[in-house]
Amino acid sequence: MIEDLEELVVCESFSSDLEAVARSAKVVGALGRRLLGAEPEYVVADGVTHLRWRFGEPRVLLLGHHDTVWPIGSLRTHPWSVVDGIARGPGVFDMKAGLVQIFHALSGLRDLDGVSVLITGDEEVGSRSSRRLIEESARGLRAAFVLEASADGGALKLARKGTSDYVVSVYGKAAHAGLEPDKGANAGVELAHQILAIAAMGSGTDADGVLGRTTVTPTVLSGGTTFNTVPARAQVAVDVRVPTVAEQERVDQAMRGLAPVLEGTRIEVSGGPNRPPMEASMSAGLFRLAQAVAGRLGIGPLTGTAVGGASDGNFTAGVGCPTLDGLGAVGGGAHADHEHVVVAELPRRTALLRGLVEEVLTGAMEKHPGETGETGETL
Repeated sequence: MIEDLEELVVCESFSSDLEAVARSAKVVGALGRRLLGAEPEYVVADGVTHLRWRFGEPRVLLLGHHDTVWPIGSLRTHPWSVVDGIARGPGVFDMKAGLVQIFHALSGLRDLDGVSVLITGDEEVGSRSSRRLIEESARGLRAAFVLEASADGGALKLARKGTSDYVVSVYGKAAHAGLEPDKGANAGVELAHQILAIAAMGSGTDADGVLGRTTVTPTVLSGGTTFNTVPARAQVAVDVRVPTVAEQERVDQAMRGLAPVLEGTRIEVSGGPNRPPMEASMSAGLFRLAQAVAGRLGIGPLTGTAVGGASDGNFTAGVGCPTLDGLGAVGGGAHADHEHVVVAELPRRTALLRGLVEEVLTGAMEKHPGETGETGETL
């Protein structure tokens, strides 16, 4: 596993470098071919290379991505290494170790019938070319297992906030700021009114914690042309994080209902929901199953948490597929200088994943209602 991880890490795959992503896809494809005994389907969308394996009629999806946030050349400053049981390198934690776990977990199964594997190439930049592929691959399945890295201490990710992105553009009228400012319509002042309205759209209190609240955050601001001109245009980008679909819809309606305050100005709102929230109800049954599998393997107890960041698991949950996320590497430092993986956890997490896939494929949740809740709900 360490040798395979090194091969993936030293093939840099910065999301914005499509040629690098294509090279990485070939390396990932070769690894999958060796361990799964099958060629992948290479799917190129908007120049981004994704990979998919399907065995028979899919019932379970294993999902990951091979792109990283690390620019080409990062290996010079963050070289691959394994020292004192810690593996380091660009993208080692987020999430190339998860890819190694996928292939090694599946290589230990006697029969791959019912398994689908999707490895995308643009998760780190919003999955815009792969969203349809992800949703198509997950719709109607019993389960999706997302090999994003774990949360602190190896916790699985049971819920994720949904995300929305907006740009609010304000249009006014230019005028000389010294000679006749009253003949202008100040887009900057109007934008200030709108920013205050936008910032007030969040909901919840500090007692709810960040993960329980809807946050609506104005971020990038721009406007105006010269020091002595009333600005005719200004705009703000807005980052929205929501815990439920209802909250995402509420904020979307509020954003589209923004109205100008100053005479002579107008407002345009672009953007909208990007990823739906992965609500806790979508992972509850699978988490109970994971706890049971971990107990039988002697690698428990497992913990779970909700996180504010989004992943492709938001999309699988959004189409109604039960989803368990954070099954990937144990370590830390995603996107940061101290990104690392605890090597000793790789085989344990791989065994957990293999056990989960076996349980889902054999319908074990239906046979053991005591492990999945009082109602014995099925996947």
